Amino acid sequence: GQQGDAEAYVPPPDAEGGWRALRGEREIARVAGMDKARLDEAYRYLQTCLPNGGLLVARRGWLVYERYFGLASREATPNMASCGKSFTSIAMGILMAQQPECFPEGLEQRVWTPDYLPEVAFPLTDPSKKDITLGQLLAFSAGIRGNNPSYVRGQLVTIDPLGTDGWQAMVDDIAAGHRDAVDGSGHLVSARTLWCPPGGGYSYASSSIHLVSMILRHLAGCELEEFVRRHIAGPIGWGPFGWGYRQHRDVTHTPGAGGIAPRATDVLRFLYLLLRGGRWGDRQVVPEEYVRHCANPSPFQPHYAYSLQFNVNGTGDWPESPRDTFWKSGSGGHALYVVPSLDLVAYKMGGRNGQYGTADTGMPLPPPSPEAGTPESPELAAYGNLALRKTLEMVVQAVRD
Repeated sequence: GQQGDAEAYVPPPDAEGGWRALRGEREIARVAGMDKARLDEAYRYLQTCLPNGGLLVARRGWLVYERYFGLASREATPNMASCGKSFTSIAMGILMAQQPECFPEGLEQRVWTPDYLPEVAFPLTDPSKKDITLGQLLAFSAGIRGNNPSYVRGQLVTIDPLGTDGWQAMVDDIAAGHRDAVDGSGHLVSARTLWCPPGGGYSYASSSIHLVSMILRHLAGCELEEFVRRHIAGPIGWGPFGWGYRQHRDVTHTPGAGGIAPRATDVLRFLYLLLRGGRWGDRQVVPEEYVRHCANPSPFQPHYAYSLQFNVNGTGDWPESPRDTFWKSGSGGHALYVVPSLDLVAYKMGGRNGQYGTADTGMPLPPPSPEAGTPESPELAAYGNLALRKTLEMVVQAVRD
């Protein structure tokens, strides 16, 4: 039947024909059960929120919608900022399956030891770090300092000092707590001490997931970018991609907390891989159990609706979207959405002008799209969180069955 066909389908690489695509309102309605006019509405809404971007939607294994504005295009490869955190997590899930002998305790494995982390992480700058597990680093419950607000058992708390964010969180000695930094407002930011005991709270801590990439680099013997190229991008047929933050001299390793810069249809391939439980054709690229953990509330994060580097809707925080929805956003207006119950994935492509630049990603900038977005401004940037939720709501409302 149609369902079995959809589950078996895998899009070939773009160089070999790419996604099977639906054209026109009637075909989209008949085959994908979606209303194209509602998707056009969502796209036009994005044009009011972003200088550059696009909307891509796939349902039942068909590319239903693909449209770009500003510097965005199918060949453009912007720095997706924190959306990269999800790729770091999935890479770690793959590594755990490759090297099970290194993780006898699974995600409960305590990892702040020389077996897992490079020399730069030692000596410990806080004795409690010895109790941190891999699952806690991945779920932002390790006590590593991040942004405000932070949460304890669902209650909002404020931490001081804050942890590092952006590119500084992706410098090994800063992430490990051996060097403090100064944020854009001139305040000291630090990963030196934990803000709570491991497991004791949620703080959105970019250093925490960069530490995961340091573990991966140490055990796999290669950079995260090379690992992703070999074990994710290669198997699922990506075209060229880059990695951002190249303009910062201190960033000497692949940043684990963000910066991956893939083509838009390849982002959709990654989401489709997750939708299919980590399977690609006849190959289990990511352990199914790991993908399931990413998609659901995590035992490692009782404080907030965040799992292994994805936001989850298991407690119904976004009541207008199905409970099994999981997503990840990145600074600049990027967002990844997976909705298994609707057999749907969507990519809200965003990006500030600089995130498209060769200086940032090392990738060439293709010609801009004929359609324009809304010029960059501080006011525009403030729309980000609203647009994150509203875009998904509009895409879900386009489902007609």
